[in-house]
Amino acid sequence: MRTRDRIATVVTILIVTLMFAFVGAVQNASATATPIQHLVIIYQENSSFDHYFGTYPFALNPADEPRFHASPGTPTVNGLSGGLLTSNPNLANPFRLDRSQAVTCDNDHDYTAEQEAYDGGLMDKFVQFTGGTGSTCIKDQVMGYYDGNTVTALWEYAQSYALNDNSFGTTFGPSTPGALNLASGQTHGATPANLLDVTANGTVIGDADPTYDDCSAAPTISMNGTNIGDLLNAAGITWGWFQGGFAPTSFTSGRAVCGSVHKNIANVTVTDYSAHHEPFQYYLSTANPHHLPPSSPMMIGKTDQANHQYDISSFWVAVNSDNLPAVSFLKAPRYEDGHPGYSDPLDEQNFIVTTINRLEQTPYWKSTAIIILYDDSDGWYDHVMPPILSQSSDPAYDALLGPGLCGIAPPGAYLDRCGYGPRLPLLIISPYAKENFVDHTFTDQSSVIRFIEDNWHLGRIGDQSFDARAGTLLNMFDFTNSQGRTDKLFLDPSTGLPTVSI
Repeated sequence: MRTRDRIATVVTILIVTLMFAFVGAVQNASATATPIQHLVIIYQENSSFDHYFGTYPFALNPADEPRFHASPGTPTVNGLSGGLLTSNPNLANPFRLDRSQAVTCDNDHDYTAEQEAYDGGLMDKFVQFTGGTGSTCIKDQVMGYYDGNTVTALWEYAQSYALNDNSFGTTFGPSTPGALNLASGQTHGATPANLLDVTANGTVIGDADPTYDDCSAAPTISMNGTNIGDLLNAAGITWGWFQGGFAPTSFTSGRAVCGSVHKNIANVTVTDYSAHHEPFQYYLSTANPHHLPPSSPMMIGKTDQANHQYDISSFWVAVNSDNLPAVSFLKAPRYEDGHPGYSDPLDEQNFIVTTINRLEQTPYWKSTAIIILYDDSDGWYDHVMPPILSQSSDPAYDALLGPGLCGIAPPGAYLDRCGYGPRLPLLIISPYAKENFVDHTFTDQSSVIRFIEDNWHLGRIGDQSFDARAGTLLNMFDFTNSQGRTDKLFLDPSTGLPTVSI
């Protein structure tokens, strides 16, 4: 072959190779059903919708607090007004909590107590059944709410992006059921099947630590079945759960010890890690029992010794290594997760704002959606009765419509999944989120699973998972502009107010 022909052949091969590489890149980029290539779920703790957004977008604006002023045309929500504020059917009227009252007691938010507070839809027994717990706590506290002078950042994000005022916990109950519903849309499949106030008829109704976690305390439970991580793994999609305090501080007899701590704004020392907030540790298929680190930065999001379960610091290692997983669940250290009793809205705001500000400065931002949602209501008052689409009739634990009743469970239905549960905040922040938009689409925690399944073409979990009936998040997006919005909103982590909007 002549030299000229050889050169032509080499050039042709190079061109074809580059063409295939380009086509492959395009196919890779278009593998999702929407322009969202990276989903970041910030999963916070314990707030009802009315507790954070009841008077949105109207804030009191006292002189000594950050002042929130709604943009022209900001829509209202299904919130607190009129007789709900002045002649409430509960033993106390809702009342505004000042920024100086960011630190509060925890409320009773058990599976049965929440049903009793809802009183068949009368929504009038919150003080009696979910009021503040502890000898120094006031029962009436459960009727308190914050406005844009305390949860300022969330209100700023709501008027710049999309807020849903019709989103619910998938079932009644505390953190562990909520976390499992986010991971699998399923609280049934627990071992042991009947553990006092924790599991009933094989369904999780309370908080117990996961069996597959060195940092758990007894008694523990495990879960059978499939979660969204299993579907992502089967499809070869990168993902990870990133949680504050997951990295061990030491090992004892080969078992990890999770001993890192921080102080909250009340100067109280709080252990960072909570095992029962980590849903994937309940499943053998997705657990990292010894809290092993990723084998390298480039393996974050892939299957290795960490098995997709990481410390929160690994999220930023992945970002800085140009290796952000397609799906990332972020769980703040406990002092910043918003849970009353050991966290608060101001520490929570610091975590959320710092995270979003940083993500906005990365190349990933143009293809990212951030979802902020909550694991349960903490029992805080909310005036909206959810539709009960999952009936249960357990005489020991159901009480929504009277002793032992949350409707009549159909034959074959898993018991103790009374739902939907309390109304919870849900926001989407993205270049593709609708601007200053309040969505009324009926959604729940498992709607996040459904978005992941649909966006990455994964199919459904099955076995009565709530993903099959979950409402869509798509109405909170605007995909008509293929490039998305170019503006960015940066907030002050302390005040929650804009520092710059570009």
